[in-house]
Amino acid sequence: MTDDQRTLTEDQRRQAELLWDYHQMHHQVRQVDAAIGLGSHDLGVPAYCARLYQAGLFPTLVFTGGPNPTVPERFPRGEAVHFREHAIELGVPDEAILVEPRARNTGQNITFSREVLAGAGITVNSVMLISMPYMERRSFATARKLWPEAEVICASEPLVFDGYLKSIGDEKLVTDQLVGDLQRVIEYPRLGFAIEQDVPGDVRAAFESLVRDGFTGRLIL
Repeated sequence: MTDDQRTLTEDQRRQAELLWDYHQMHHQVRQVDAAIGLGSHDLGVPAYCARLYQAGLFPTLVFTGGPNPTVPERFPRGEAVHFREHAIELGVPDEAILVEPRARNTGQNITFSREVLAGAGITVNSVMLISMPYMERRSFATARKLWPEAEVICASEPLVFDGYLKSIGDEKLVTDQLVGDLQRVIEYPRLGFAIEQDVPGDVRAAFESLVRDGFTGRLIL
């Protein structure tokens, strides 16, 4: 087995699950003016967008994202384009979807999507950010920094950690992402990219342990 295919030990799984739980905001979903489906390597995002649209929680859905930086071969025409197609297959009408195909990071996801909504003449006082489960906190902190006047609700497909690992099929990739997103939650406020979030001591300790164990594929510093 190569390092890229490594299976988590019991202790690593426990540490990763601490990060998993922390990254989720546990917001109550409700009706909002618009939703933004944040690009990623995970088709669970547009699938959950479709579920929430069909539940009547928003009239307009923006998919945002260019080629995925982690696995560019997964969505060669860009995340937003593939997400839109998947949502339409699941019953979301084309006219309800806006596409933002340029964003390369979460800040651009928020900024460019806001511009697309404004360009379509849509007034947004409340917005739902729909992402992978472990992206909720970082996307919330980013949106609160870049779009402070909007009420931000975060949502993701309701999955337990083991279920998500099975759905992705790559334990190292998921753990690298958990570690990388936590580093961004910690570091981005001082860089001006996000608002600060409290990080409990046990979560910091789990992060440091996983870094020592080599889950560093998504670190930025």
